[in-house]
Amino acid sequence: MTLDQFQQMFPNARSQAGIFISAINSAMLNWDINTPKRIAAFLAQIGHESAELRYVRELGSDQYLSKYDTGNLAARLGNTPEADGDGQRYRGRGLIQITGRRNYLACSQALFGDDRLLRQPHLLEQPQWACESAAWFWQSNGLNELADKNQFTTITRRINGGLNGLEDRLQLWARAKAVLCVS
Repeated sequence: MTLDQFQQMFPNARSQAGIFISAINSAMLNWDINTPKRIAAFLAQIGHESAELRYVRELGSDQYLSKYDTGNLAARLGNTPEADGDGQRYRGRGLIQITGRRNYLACSQALFGDDRLLRQPHLLEQPQWACESAAWFWQSNGLNELADKNQFTTITRRINGGLNGLEDRLQLWARAKAVLCVS
């Protein structure tokens, strides 16, 4: 992936494209996102999730993030049941918004072989780890295989839990496919 191709796909990324290009190329190589179909689908999804590389941390007030702190969603994410700040601490980070203690731990073990992301969750805001965590999530959730079969809405559901932002994701996918000459 060249910087020019990247900027064609993400025209709103501006200078962020130059900051992320090397890390994204490395992460895609490390996690077998290695065909034009896979790359196009991956870039479309991270493009939407990060608003074209502008955000590597989930936006939201303390009140919004409290949904991750207590209750059923918090429990599903592996956060403690007490109102102790897990919602804020393990908010979505990285280019595919790794969310919740359980996901941070799994990601940390895959990337570092230890639990350092539980102690330093902000690492997922750094370009290298924002990209690596997204590519890890992609590969570990079987999204390469879905991309090979053009199952883009299924990919969206696995990332988002629903179809939020589907129109934007589809537009980014069409742009990525055009740039990469994917039919």
